[in-house]
Amino acid sequence: MTWLGHSTVVLDLVGPDGRATRLVTDPLLHRHAGLLRRRGDRPATDAWRGAHAALVSHLHHDHAELRSLRLLGDVPVLAAPANARWLRSKGLRGVGLEGTWRDTAHDARAGGRSGHATRPAGAGSPRAWHPGQWHDVAGAQVRLAPAVHGDRPMPHRPGAAAGHLVRAAGVDGEQGAGPTLWAVGDTEHFPGIGHVRDLAGGRVDVALVPVAGWGPRLSGGHLDAVRAAEVCAEVGVRVAVPVHWGTLHAPGGRHLPPGWMDHAGEGFAAAVRRVAPGTRAVVLRPGGAWRWDDG
Repeated sequence: MTWLGHSTVVLDLVGPDGRATRLVTDPLLHRHAGLLRRRGDRPATDAWRGAHAALVSHLHHDHAELRSLRLLGDVPVLAAPANARWLRSKGLRGVGLEGTWRDTAHDARAGGRSGHATRPAGAGSPRAWHPGQWHDVAGAQVRLAPAVHGDRPMPHRPGAAAGHLVRAAGVDGEQGAGPTLWAVGDTEHFPGIGHVRDLAGGRVDVALVPVAGWGPRLSGGHLDAVRAAEVCAEVGVRVAVPVHWGTLHAPGGRHLPPGWMDHAGEGFAAAVRRVAPGTRAVVLRPGGAWRWDDG
């Protein structure tokens, strides 16, 4: 995997049959994202060229940057159904994956089976996550994972949010021998988040975990470094790579307060050592790469 900054990670998977698959999470490939400024150079083209698909967690401008998505060419963009429809309206090949929050009271009345993860629904009844099937794409398998990210809604874009689970497919279409990865997307902690491990097939080997934001203070719907470490412990993540930090800032806000952009990665690693001793933190810099080794 290669971290290109913010939530953009290039995943290069090789299945047991030798087939290579390249996926890009929340592509941000240009210099900036709307009004937000990038610290450092734009990602090198060779780092993401030849992608087979993109994974988009939600439609905030720093995660669904249309110019960057178009740079990838005519590739499927895997997202929640409402977001995929919006992406198609913009000329992209949006592919809606199953997986949704549903009212548990409605499920009880209908006699249905609720999903694993649950979260409060404000003044309404609790909601449960109903998972979809694994989706085959270019030699890999992807499915949606639950996320709660309802702050800062955009009236001109749908507000669905989800993470993605990724694994290499075997020669028979089943799970390969490689690791299972969780691209968390933007989310707050919610009851039942530990059940993501069940959705992943019983293990989460690698997680791309958001640990900060594009300002010194986080709005709701996010994880800070300590809360992200607690989530890793709850899910049983083996290796965690912190993302969503140290890359973007508001105009004029890079140095206010001094050093705020540099703390979250190592802060997350320190928190993992305290609260998630079963997790290994791998802190990268933009452009840095890391390779899974079963040993």
